[in-house]
Parts: sequence; C-alpha cells; structure tokens
Amino acid sequence: MHQSDRLGGYVWILLAAFFWSLIGVISKICMNAGLSPLETAFWRAAFGGAFFLGHAALSGQLRIRPRDACIFTVFGFWGVGVFFGATQYAIKLSGAAMAVVLLYTAPVWVAFFSRLLFQERISSRKISAIGIALAGTTLVCFSGGSLPGQASMWGIACGLLSGLCYASHYPFYRWWQSRYSTAAIYAFMLLGGTLALWLGVPVSLRHAPRVWFWLLLLGLLTGYFAYICYGQGLKRLSLVRAAVTCHLEPVLSTFWVWLFWQENFSISGWIGSALVLSAVILLSTDKSRE
Repeated sequence: MHQSDRLGGYVWILLAAFFWSLIGVISKICMNAGLSPLETAFWRAAFGGAFFLGHAALSGQLRIRPRDACIFTVFGFWGVGVFFGATQYAIKLSGAAMAVVLLYTAPVWVAFFSRLLFQERISSRKISAIGIALAGTTLVCFSGGSLPGQASMWGIACGLLSGLCYASHYPFYRWWQSRYSTAAIYAFMLLGGTLALWLGVPVSLRHAPRVWFWLLLLGLLTGYFAYICYGQGLKRLSLVRAAVTCHLEPVLSTFWVWLFWQENFSISGWIGSALVLSAVILLSTDKSRE
C-alpha cells in the first residue's frame, strides 16, 4: 500500500471520528427537548438512511442483488437498530463521556474479528497501540462528563453492548466493500435499523422546528457524513488501524461536552488525550504490511 493511500486513510477515519464525536452533544439537546433515547436513535437512523438512499439512487449505485439487500437490512437490525438504541440509552443513563469509553472497547473485538475472519496480522505495535488507546480513552472519559452520582449498571451494559455492535461493522463492511459502494451498503443497513427502532418505540411527528433541525443534523453528520468517511478510510487502512485511530472520537466527545455543558475536563483528561494521540502516532509510523 502506498504511503499516500495510508495517509489518506487516516484523514478519512479522523473525519469520521470528528463527526461521530458530535453524537453525545446533539443527542443530549434532543433528549433534553423531551425525546426518548430510542426515538432519538430512530430519527438518526431514518435521516441518515434517507441521505444514503438519495446518494445511491442519484449515483446509480442501487443495483444490488435482492438477497444481498436482505442481508444488509437484516444486519441493520443489529448493527444500526441495537447499536444506535444502546448508544442513546448509555448517554441517557450514564452520560456522554461514560458512554464513549464503553463504546471504545470496540478495538479489542475488532482485533479478534480481523484475526479470525481475515487472518490480519496483529503485531506487537498494534497490540501496544490498542492498550495505550484504551487507557487514554478511559482517562479521558472518566475525567469528567459522566452524570453525577452512582454509575448506572444499565447504562454500563448498554455502553458495552454498543461497543460490540460497533466492532461488528468493521468486518461486515470489509467483507462487502469490494462488491458494493458505501452508499448502497449503508442505505439498506440504516433501513433495517430504522425498521427495528420503529417497531420498538412510538414515533411522534409533533416536534418544534428547532428539534427537527437538531434531529436532521444528527442524521446528516453522524449517520451519513461519518459513514461515508469511515467507508473511504476502511478502503485504505487495516481494521485495527482504523479502530484505534477512531479513538480520537472520545477525546473530542468529552471536549464538546465540557464546552457546551460545562462539565469538568481535568488534568487526567489531558493526559488521556495525549495517550490517544500517542497511539495514533504509534500506528501511523508502523511500516509493517497490511
């Protein structure tokens, strides 16, 4: 793989991490306006899916075998419906910062899946980067931003579940990326997730224009732009490299929560940020073959 391709992969993944980092802040705005966690997840999936369907239709990328479309839709029940719902409940019950530290247990699962399914080599440098990134993420997210009081066990369970769901995206997308475009894959995945969430929550159309604006932004930025960037990044980077690089998301997420909600960002948060950046640098200077 050319160095320029690898560098481009990091740029795409960093952009995806930036867009995903906005999930906590925008979701808190929506839930504070009265939406339930599941309805917030529903509109995120619905608007994101609508953008992907439009993209795929306008670019002529909806030519897809019915069987494969069904596979993407069914996977969407788990990979989008359960994932988005669990993420929103983790944010609601344990706070945005706690939610992202649990979400970012994903690289451990990704390393397992990539080795099992794709025989991807897990070098000692990658193992070190995973450990450093997880330690940094833990410091960042426990440094402030969690809800005050005793941690919610349901919130922790939802956060761990979201990490497993998130990790499953990496091998699934890698398996299909050579046959279909990102727009086609995620159009049907988000359709499946939207259907799953619709079955599980009452959906209201009676929201203020301000709320609709934030729901639309949630779907556009975190459900469409983020996955477009993510798909481009996975074409250029290994699964583990991409998963660890995405650890910049919790650093940014905690910063946004601190900035907009006046939650603490202590010295341990800055130390954690430095660890996450160190893990990304450690991977980016790795010359081993993909």
